Amino acid sequence: MTKLFDTNLKVLRVERGLTQEDLAAQVGVVRQTIAYLERGEYMPSLGLAHKLAQLFGQPIEQVFIFSQPEAKP
Repeated sequence: MTKLFDTNLKVLRVERGLTQEDLAAQVGVVRQTIAYLERGEYMPSLGLAHKLAQLFGQPIEQVFIFSQPEAKP
């Protein structure tokens, strides 16, 4: 699968001693969703991104890093 974005999700999760299953249960998704998110292979809904950001006390853009496409001259 193609990587869609960069993410700090795994770092934030591990820093707090959470497993993928723990995190999934806290935000109401399955563990596989967390795994795909950590690899940047699944685009979260705005609602899910917001839940995760709130859980970690971070702005969404600190959890998920979306790079801007380069402008063509």
